[in-house]
Amino acid sequence: MDLKLAVLIDGDNIPSAYIKEMMEEIAKYGNPTIKRIYGDWTKPNLSKWKNILLENAITPIQQYGYTTGKNATDSSMIIDAMDILYSGKADGFCLVSSDSDFTRLATRLREAGMKVIGIGEKKTPNPFIVACDKFVYIEILKNQSEGRAADASGSKTKTKSDIDKITPKEIKLISSTISDLADDEGWAFLGDVGNLLQKKQPNFDSRNYGFEKLTPLIHSIDRFEIEQRESPKGRAKLIFVRIKKKQNQPALTRNSRKETIL
Repeated sequence: MDLKLAVLIDGDNIPSAYIKEMMEEIAKYGNPTIKRIYGDWTKPNLSKWKNILLENAITPIQQYGYTTGKNATDSSMIIDAMDILYSGKADGFCLVSSDSDFTRLATRLREAGMKVIGIGEKKTPNPFIVACDKFVYIEILKNQSEGRAADASGSKTKTKSDIDKITPKEIKLISSTISDLADDEGWAFLGDVGNLLQKKQPNFDSRNYGFEKLTPLIHSIDRFEIEQRESPKGRAKLIFVRIKKKQNQPALTRNSRKETIL
C-alpha cells in the first residue's frame, strides 16, 4: 500500500525548473495526496511558478514577510506540517527545501512515526540531510532529465555535471555495511545492504556517482564481488555482495588454527 505523502515546498528556496522531476521522484515513495508550496506570491521572482503549479496540481500558500530579514515561509510550512501530522491525513512527508531551518521539523515528524523524505540542492546543510529518512539532491534529478533529453535527441553526449567521484569514505561505508550484514562466508543480500546504507547516510544515492542502481555502483568498485542466486520463491535473481578476500592470504584451516594457538 502506497504511503500518503504530504509534499511541502519552500518556494523561496527551491528552483522551479525541475519540479516535474521532483514530483516523479516523490511518486516512487508514495502517493502525494497533499501538495503545497509556500512563498510571497506578490514578489515578481515567484511568477515563474504559476504555470508549473497548475500543471502539477500544487496549491500555492500565500505568506507575507512580516518583517525584513525574517523568513515567514519557514514558519508557515512548519505550522502546516504539524496541523497535517495531527489530522492523521498523511503517513509521511516530503520537505522540499535547502534550508537547515527545517531540521527540527524533520526530527519531530520522524519522532511521530512519519517517514520523512528531503529534497534539496547540494548546498543543503548536513543537519537537515541526516534528520530525514532519505535525502535526494535536485542536481541528480537535473542530470536525469538532461540525460533523457539527450537520448530523445539522439545525442551521444550526456550531461554529467554535478556527478560525485567515489572516495575512500564511501568505499569504507559500503564495506562496513556489508560486514554488518554478512553471513559466515562474508556474503550479504544487496537489498539489505542498500536499506542499511540509507539508514546510515540518508543522502547516499548511487545516482550521485553516475549509476542508476546500487548493483552497477558496487560492480564498479574492484574491492567487492557480486553473486547472483536463484530465488527459492520465484524466477527473480537475488544479488549478494561481499568484500573480496586479499590475495595471498588463504583462509586458516582447523589444523592451522590449532598450530597457531600452540
